[in-house]
Amino acid sequence: MTDIIDRLAGVAPGGSVDALRRHRPATRDNAQASYDALFTTIDERHATLAERAAVAQFVAALHDDEAATAHYAALTRESGGDALAEAIAELVGAARTTGPYGEYPADGPLAGESVPGPRLTIEDATRSQLGDRLAAALEHAHLLVFRPRESSVAALARLADAGWSTDGIVTLSQLVSFLAFQLRVAAGLRLLTTEDAA
Repeated sequence: MTDIIDRLAGVAPGGSVDALRRHRPATRDNAQASYDALFTTIDERHATLAERAAVAQFVAALHDDEAATAHYAALTRESGGDALAEAIAELVGAARTTGPYGEYPADGPLAGESVPGPRLTIEDATRSQLGDRLAAALEHAHLLVFRPRESSVAALARLADAGWSTDGIVTLSQLVSFLAFQLRVAAGLRLLTTEDAA
């Protein structure tokens, strides 16, 4: 399979950006191995491919990355069906905002740096369509993208209450963290590719 970051960034084989990436083969290989571990050769007992793809589509869209959103939406359609991919696309419209923001504990040393902002609460009709488990995962992904300072035991407990196992919660957190890395690398390479073409 073609390197996923190269695909998302539009890196042409044999070009200068490709050559630049090949200077760090371990970094390139490890990033691809992380993608494979999350989306290719997976154990679906704690997080299905459809759940992973839907969360990835959602997170990519929150980052306004069109290439990654299209890639993960296609994966959502393959693993969970057209209706799921469309539901995620519709949800993004209500979930998009700017950040990061969030509130630190009121009695803590960083309380003065708190920045209030919206919290995603998925409406009942959409929650019914997605199921409590996936809805909770998407709300948590939104928190990690926009309000990371509010990550807490209580936030993890909401996932457990929705049916996520400890292993599933770890997988979900790894997925959102990996996407933050992947999307930033692809965006940077895209800029280099554009400059290279000019």
